[in-house]
Amino acid sequence: MDTANQTVRVFVLGVLPNTAELPLLFFLIFLAIYTLTVLGNLLILITILFEPQLHSLPMYFFLCHLSVIETCLSSVTVPKVLAGFLLSSYRTISFGGCIIQLYSYHFLASAECFLFTVMAYDRYLAICRPLNYSTLMNRRVCSGLTAGTWLTGSFHAAIHTSLTFRLPYCGPNQVDYFFCDIPPVLKLACADTAVNHVITLANIGAVAAGCFVLICISYAYIASAILKIRTTEGRRRAFSTCSAHLTVVLLQYAPPVFIYLRPSSSASTYGALAVFQTMITPMLNPFIYTLRNKEVERALRKLFDRHAASQER
Repeated sequence: MDTANQTVRVFVLGVLPNTAELPLLFFLIFLAIYTLTVLGNLLILITILFEPQLHSLPMYFFLCHLSVIETCLSSVTVPKVLAGFLLSSYRTISFGGCIIQLYSYHFLASAECFLFTVMAYDRYLAICRPLNYSTLMNRRVCSGLTAGTWLTGSFHAAIHTSLTFRLPYCGPNQVDYFFCDIPPVLKLACADTAVNHVITLANIGAVAAGCFVLICISYAYIASAILKIRTTEGRRRAFSTCSAHLTVVLLQYAPPVFIYLRPSSSASTYGALAVFQTMITPMLNPFIYTLRNKEVERALRKLFDRHAASQER
């Protein structure tokens, strides 16, 4: 990063649109959302880890990693937002802190994108290649795929972070957003950002589009295989193993596509979509996977029954 003209040492984050008049109310709302997110994902994680029938299956091995990503992704932004509701001085973030926040957000978001693709491939093998599934998706393969998602996400985020902060920041420090993300931070750079915008759009677009195309291809084969199942019960069971993942993918992809394809959108629209992606979707995911998955429901009941029995003793 060029530090010759670097004068900005602290950034001031913006407030969420339409929340400035009732900060305490929105503090309580987002505190409840964050609490549900952490507890929900933690419950999914504990349930899978303590249920032998689940943690040995690849689908739930990946779901554990998704729960970790969702919890961390929400934790990158929400605590700072909550602090900003209490005192305006808490909305400041150091230059280094802004770098870490931007890197962490894109690291987790891209790792999640890659993980969704891996999970779609897992469902493809389970439904279209059932006889070879245990061989093709063994523990070593699962570990390699998840390690690849984390490493690739880290590399992807490093590219965007270095490109964003190689520019000098010598003027205004008011970030027109509730956390440090690429489009609002680039607006504050004291240099031409056209190349950055093109690379950002191309890179994120290529990753998101590539993952989405692979997911669509997987589900095209899955749909074809499900339609060939003769019994209604068989089709229902096959679809139920995919419906939760497909729902989460659709919820996760819509906001960033809109945000990065239309960076000139109004602040309220931009903010609402980002809130949905960084706060609402991580909260909904545990409920989606619980309500749409009978195995997780049974494991949760066993976990609660075991806890109740231990309390009675």
